[in-house]
Amino acid sequence: MANELKYGDQIHLQNGYNGWQGGYLDTIGHSSASGGKYNVATADTPTRGKGTGTWEILSASDKASGQPVLSGDLIHLRNLYGGDGGYLDTNGHASDVQKTAGAKYDVSTSQAKDRATGTGRWRIFAQTSAPADQNVRIGDVVHVWNTYGDNGGFLETNNQSPVQGGKLDLCTNAYFNRSSNVADWKIHKA
Repeated sequence: MANELKYGDQIHLQNGYNGWQGGYLDTIGHSSASGGKYNVATADTPTRGKGTGTWEILSASDKASGQPVLSGDLIHLRNLYGGDGGYLDTNGHASDVQKTAGAKYDVSTSQAKDRATGTGRWRIFAQTSAPADQNVRIGDVVHVWNTYGDNGGFLETNNQSPVQGGKLDLCTNAYFNRSSNVADWKIHKA
């Protein structure tokens, strides 16, 4: 079907917080984390800057470009800011305030697909899809779970972004829905 997500597709990810008001996954400003490239936050639109909210979905298990993405697949998300905004990555610990709500790790991009074992690898889980054939589709709501240390946590929004121009900060969390659908991400075609 035409709306199946395929490796190599370019997407925007919209956060489900507060009735889908959480913004779009975005790179913004340079990261100060060791090995980090850009900070990651949400923005009000998927096109805050050219490519900042656009992500290419790549297989982390050697599936070829053009193959369908299945729920449970291991993926990399490559940002397209400046043609190469780096790979979505866990890097450092979540803030103390975020940790009071189950948070685990801070999120930024890295030049390497996997800066350290598992930091840039994510499992994508669709809540459901139609038909229910394991494929992930444009418009599906997904959870994205990091594999660092075999349990890097779910990608979520958590508090206001400390970076000027950002909307909400990003981290990973032990819980897939600690509050108000903060770990829900809707896939849009870029």
